[in-house]
Amino acid sequence: MRAIATTMLCGLLVLATATRAGAQPAQAGGIPMKVYKSATCGCCQKWIDHVKAAGFVPAVEEVASVDPMKDKSGVPAALRSCHTALVQGYVIEGHVPADVIHRLLKEKPKVLGIAVPGMPVGSPGMEQGGRKDAYEIVAFAKDGTTSVYDRR
Repeated sequence: MRAIATTMLCGLLVLATATRAGAQPAQAGGIPMKVYKSATCGCCQKWIDHVKAAGFVPAVEEVASVDPMKDKSGVPAALRSCHTALVQGYVIEGHVPADVIHRLLKEKPKVLGIAVPGMPVGSPGMEQGGRKDAYEIVAFAKDGTTSVYDRR
């Protein structure tokens, strides 16, 4: 009984120390992410598997149409793709590589989000053998301005 109480106390102290230091308690060992997608989209599931493998913990909500979430999140029409994700206050639109999302979260630029417009072959979830089309990851702001954040 004493060992259980000691273990619980140590766990509470670790949690309190992490919270006081401004750290978020671990969410199943990864970074929480909310993903909105249609139930019938297979490439979205492949992208979700990609971000899971990179340390994100996606909570997936299948919706009849993702457009209302894109509208609510401020995704410009020209940058839209098949799924929309939210992570740490940023919007992630489409097949954005996980390493670029990690970079975004580390750098914390003053943007609303990043997007891979369309569904370029070779982007995460859109793999087709060895073919890889060049594409851009575009940052977008609340005022509608955009800039190239990365290229692949």
